[in-house]
Amino acid sequence: MSEESHSHERHLGPRKLFYLALGSVGVVYGDIGTSPLYAFREALKPVAHDGLTRFEVISLISLMIWALTIIVTIKYVLFLLRADNDGEGGTLSLLALLMKTANGHTALLMLLGLMGAALFLGDAMITPALSVLSAVEGLKLVTPQLSDYIVPISVAILALLFVVQSHGTGAVARFFGPITALWFLVMAAAGIVHISDDYGILAAFNPYYAVSFLLHEGFYGVVVLGAVFLTVTGAEALYADLGHFGRRPIQWAWFVLVFPSLTLNYLGQGALVLGNPMTMSDPFYLMYPQWALLPVVILATAATIIASQAVITGAFSLVRQGINLGFLPRMEILFTSETNTGQIFVPSVNAVLFFGVIFLVLGFKTSDALATAYGISVTGAMVVTSIMAFEFVRARWNWSLPVAVIALAPLVVLELIFLGANLLKIHDGGYIPIMIATAFTVIMWTWRRGTAILTEKTRHTDIPLASFVSSIERKSEHSPAHVPGTAIFLTSDPDSAPAALLHNLKHNHVLHDRNVILTIRTVNKPRVSPQERYKVEQISERFSRVELLFGFMESQNVSQALAALRKTGLKFDIMTTSFYLGRRKLVPDAKSGMPYWQDRLYIALANAAANPSDYFRLPANRVVELGSHVII
Repeated sequence: MSEESHSHERHLGPRKLFYLALGSVGVVYGDIGTSPLYAFREALKPVAHDGLTRFEVISLISLMIWALTIIVTIKYVLFLLRADNDGEGGTLSLLALLMKTANGHTALLMLLGLMGAALFLGDAMITPALSVLSAVEGLKLVTPQLSDYIVPISVAILALLFVVQSHGTGAVARFFGPITALWFLVMAAAGIVHISDDYGILAAFNPYYAVSFLLHEGFYGVVVLGAVFLTVTGAEALYADLGHFGRRPIQWAWFVLVFPSLTLNYLGQGALVLGNPMTMSDPFYLMYPQWALLPVVILATAATIIASQAVITGAFSLVRQGINLGFLPRMEILFTSETNTGQIFVPSVNAVLFFGVIFLVLGFKTSDALATAYGISVTGAMVVTSIMAFEFVRARWNWSLPVAVIALAPLVVLELIFLGANLLKIHDGGYIPIMIATAFTVIMWTWRRGTAILTEKTRHTDIPLASFVSSIERKSEHSPAHVPGTAIFLTSDPDSAPAALLHNLKHNHVLHDRNVILTIRTVNKPRVSPQERYKVEQISERFSRVELLFGFMESQNVSQALAALRKTGLKFDIMTTSFYLGRRKLVPDAKSGMPYWQDRLYIALANAAANPSDYFRLPANRVVELGSHVII
C-alpha cells in the first residue's frame, strides 16, 4: 500500500474498524458466504455413485477447509491485499500498476488483465443466477408443492434486483453488513449443533485426509476438486473491493467471523451426513429443524440478493475502470449517491447482466445444473491474478526470481489443478463462462487495438500545433475574423491541431479571443490530488494548452475541473465558452490492421459509445460537434 494508505489504516479507531469490517461482511464476503448452500452437496455427488464411506465424507470436508485456508486465507487475505495500487485492488487496478514497469511484457500483461476482467464479468452473470436459485430451492423442503414455482420466484427476485439498480443501493446498503453477519452466525450455530452428530468429523482438520483422498480416488478425485472449488468462489471480490474498505477491516472480518463460520458450517454438514447418509441430498437445509426452515430460506435469499448486489456493483466499477483505462468505449455512467462517488449505475452493463442472468436461470433451471458451469470463470480469474501477482512481486517488491517462484509456484500449480478439474465440466455447461469471457475479451481487445490503429492513421494528417499557432497568429489579409469569448477544443493529442479547430476555421472562418486545447488523460493510479489535476501552458496570446488528469477510479467531470482552473489565472466565463468536439464517421477498410469483422465490431462499439459531452459532463447548451470521415 502507499504510505498515505498505510497511515490512514494505522489511525483507524476500534469503532471505525468495527463498522468497516461489518460493512465488508456484506459486500466483500456475500458471495463466498452463499457457497455452503451448494458446495458440499455438489462435492458429494461424484463419490456417492457406489455408496458413501466415512473416509470420503471426512476427506471432502478436509479439502474444503484447506482450500479456504490456502487460497482465501494465505493468497488473498494475507498476501494479495498487500499488492495494491494506491489502496485499490482488482485485476485492472493491478494491470494499471504493472503497465508502469512492463519491461517488454506489455502485450502479455494486457491480455492477462483483459482475460481476468472478462472472467470477472462472466462471474457477475453466473453468481446471481446460482446463488438465488440455490436459496429459493429451500422452499422444496418447506412444502414440496412449491417446487414448480422455484424458477418463476427466482426470476422475479432477480428482475426486481436489476430494476432497482438505477435507484442506487445507498438506502439499503447499511443493512447489508448486519444481515450477512446474521447469516454467518446462523450458519455457524447450525454447524456447532450438528458437529455433535459425529465428532469424528473434526479429523478433517488433518490435511492427510485431503491429500490421501486425491491420491487414491484418481479421476473421481479430480472431478470432486471441481466441486470443492465452489467453496472459495467470491475470493476475487476480496481483492476487488480493497479500495472500499481497506486491508485491516477485510482481514478482521475474515478471521473473526467469516472463516470460523464457514469452517463450522462445513464441519456440521459433514457430521450430519456421517450420522445420517440420507441427508446428502441437501445437507445445508437439512441441518435446520422444520420450524426454522422458512426463516432460514428467507435469510438465505436475502444473503444471496446481497451477494448478487455486491457482484453487480463490482461489475459497474470494473467497467468504469476499463473505460478510463481505454479498454472499453465510453458508456453512460449515472451516479446514484451525491456523497459517495463509488455508487454508480451503468445502464448498458445492467441490461447485459440482466439478460445474461435470466437466460442462465431459464436455461439451467436448477442450481445443480448451474453449479457445473460456475467454477471455470472463478478458477480462470484466480490463475490470471496469481500470474500477475508474480510480475508484481518481481517489479514492485523487488523479489528475486527464485524467491518469487518458491512463494507463488505452489499456488499457481494448485489453481491450475482446480482449473483442470473444472474444465472437465465443459460439456455440462462449462462452455457458458468460457463463451462469456471470450466475448468480453474480444470486445476489450478490439477496442484497444482499433483505437491504437485509428490514432496512428489520423496522426499522418495531423498538423503540429506549434507551427499551426505561429501561422494563424501572423497578420494577413486571409486571417480569420476574431470573435469574443473562449473556445475549448477537446483532443487526445495535445501536440497536434485538433480536427474540430481546423474544421471550424475551414467552415466558419472565425477564431475566438481565447482558444484552449484541452486533453483529458487517465493516469495509472486510482485518484489524482486537486494540486495535480491540471497542467496549463500558454502557447501564445490567444492559445493555451490544458491537460486534465484523472485517476481510473474517478468520474471525469470536466466542467467541475475547469471551474478550479480559474484559480490558476486562466480567466473565462463558462457562459461565453464554447466546447468544440470532433465527431468521426468511421468507414471499414479491408486493408487496415484488423480483419473486416473486427473493423465492423470496432465501428459498432464506437457508434454505441456515450456522447463525449455527456460523459465528460460538459454544459449541454455550449457544445458544438464537427464531423469528419475516417477510413480504418
